[in-house]
Amino acid sequence: MNQLLMDGRALEGIVSSIIRQSTLRVAYSRIDWERMYRIADYHKVANIVYLGILGNSDAVPERWRARFFERYQESLLYGEHYQESIREVLMWLDARGISCTILTSEVMREFYQIPEAADTDPLCLYMDAKSYELVRGYLIDLGYEVDEVYEEAGEHFSRKSGLSVALYYKLPFRTGKYARGMQKLLESACVRESYKYIRAFSAENEFVYRMASSVYRYVTDELTLREVLELQIYHKILRDNIRMDVIQRRLAEFGIEGLAEKLLRIAYMWFADRNDTYYDGIPENTSEYDILEERLITRGMISHETDGQALELAKLIQKETDKEKRAEWFQQWKTRIRKRWENIRKMLRWVFPDYRYMVSIYAVLEKIPVLLPVFWIVRDIRLLGRLLKK
Repeated sequence: MNQLLMDGRALEGIVSSIIRQSTLRVAYSRIDWERMYRIADYHKVANIVYLGILGNSDAVPERWRARFFERYQESLLYGEHYQESIREVLMWLDARGISCTILTSEVMREFYQIPEAADTDPLCLYMDAKSYELVRGYLIDLGYEVDEVYEEAGEHFSRKSGLSVALYYKLPFRTGKYARGMQKLLESACVRESYKYIRAFSAENEFVYRMASSVYRYVTDELTLREVLELQIYHKILRDNIRMDVIQRRLAEFGIEGLAEKLLRIAYMWFADRNDTYYDGIPENTSEYDILEERLITRGMISHETDGQALELAKLIQKETDKEKRAEWFQQWKTRIRKRWENIRKMLRWVFPDYRYMVSIYAVLEKIPVLLPVFWIVRDIRLLGRLLKK
């Protein structure tokens, strides 16, 4: 566990130094670069780590230096056709009257001071289930492949040397508060300029969406360093144009305003310029941030959670998960009962055939139909006798 924590902190240090463009103080020779690559790739920051090892490449084995370079190169190539590919998809949707909402704007790449540090962010779209099937087929026809399935919510599509797209017909948040809060956000989306059917959030509402999503993923131990970094970048660029009091009220509807504030603060602690005074001074209770940091960089493998909102959200998620499991079990039980009843009905139809079939075997039934039960018995005795002879 200690090694996992040390690796996570080393990764955070490398990424932080590149984003801040500050002096890097990392003992490269002591790092297990295979493990570091896997952790960095999970957190979607391998391309940033490559920038960090450029001046110390001798300390990194050739195999893993090449893997980091691959991620760096992917980011560069992705950026070259990013905007063009997005326009292609959005124009196709708009031309066919397919209404959808862009969940996270594509301008995030432009906010990075170092363009090659940007991620291969997917175009995230929400639409109704009927439109989803149509768009899914379109993407597959264009050569996209499904590389991730969001259980009962959507899929992630990617194309070699091309755009990646995350399609949702249901947002992947389980609790009632999240369902209501996200529905309110979707209803607030406005038609984007130059389009008729493509909607997007305002800057404030997109930040609410990003924060709410990050908090949820923190509680489910899925939050990545990249997402924390982009919270800080997005907020820093737009903080003069968004009203934090409004955002706090919206986050309170999700029941996460306190935890969201902590996540944003730790994002600034990790990645903000030293001269940035948005969060001035040291937090009163630093142990809370130590707990948050340990859980985040170890993907929940080290977790001593004490935040009340995090514990409450985890409880609600577990409650909904258990409810879904019970519903699934009940559905499976109903399916088993239905199959058994179908088998019984088949057996009964074989033992007691209908009148028309019996008339074709015993013509006397056409004149005296009341004898049908008697001839059922006669037929079944004859069949039983044949089976016993065999």
